[in-house]
Amino acid sequence: MKTKKVKSRKKQSRVVRPRDSRSIVHIVGDPANVEEYVRICSAHGYNVSYHCPGSLEPLSTIELSAARNESHVPANASFALELTNVDLDQKRRNLEMLDKVLPSTTAIVSSSITVTATEQASWIRHKVRLVGCSALPTLGDKPLIEIAPTVFSPGATVQVVQTFFRSIGKDIELVQDRIGMVFPRILCRVINEAAFALQEEIALPHDLDQAMVVAAGFPVGPIAWAERIGITQVYAVLKSLNRDLGEDRTRVAPLLTQMALSGTWWQQATAFHEERR
Repeated sequence: MKTKKVKSRKKQSRVVRPRDSRSIVHIVGDPANVEEYVRICSAHGYNVSYHCPGSLEPLSTIELSAARNESHVPANASFALELTNVDLDQKRRNLEMLDKVLPSTTAIVSSSITVTATEQASWIRHKVRLVGCSALPTLGDKPLIEIAPTVFSPGATVQVVQTFFRSIGKDIELVQDRIGMVFPRILCRVINEAAFALQEEIALPHDLDQAMVVAAGFPVGPIAWAERIGITQVYAVLKSLNRDLGEDRTRVAPLLTQMALSGTWWQQATAFHEERR
């Protein structure tokens, strides 16, 4: 009598999309990025919880929204955004916590402009759930977001991520998983070049910005844009890009490094010079 051979199938977790717009999206990371995406997700009907580790400042937009400040990851969240660019040690802790608490079927989208999404995926157990994105303050309101699948990302996970971003009104561009991705990389390098020009006293900040707006058609000048993004954010991207490529062309302008580490002293110095003109 022949016996049937039963094929054993290894059970694999499959990332699933949020059930509907009432699903909970948990957002953690740098305050400026968190604020943008809390506002966007709330405006599109999602229930939102958020956390900004280490931040003592209340976020104005979030205060007016229905989002909840959760120091603990809600286990019933159906989608997660990790939006840290500056403190990579904290970013790793955030991802490890998300991976530990959330069901293995919950997708995690993580900003990958200062560390690749593939490296981030290596920090967690459920690697297939993570996909990178281009989160930089001021870019949240743009109609397009760059998405970077990792070497572990199956097509199903990428599809879930695309569906989510379309649900909050964004077009998607798939790009390679590299530091800076596309637009943040180019924008931060333009800002870096502007910092070199300032350092060499080619022009004052206002004049430099005006030249780029009028001559190059920028919506705002590179110095003013850097202030809106946050100098520390720009510095983090440039430092990571230089570390990744190790080329002289990616060297961070010393003045930009000082601006990132020393606060707004340079604005006061600029105002003084403009008064003397």
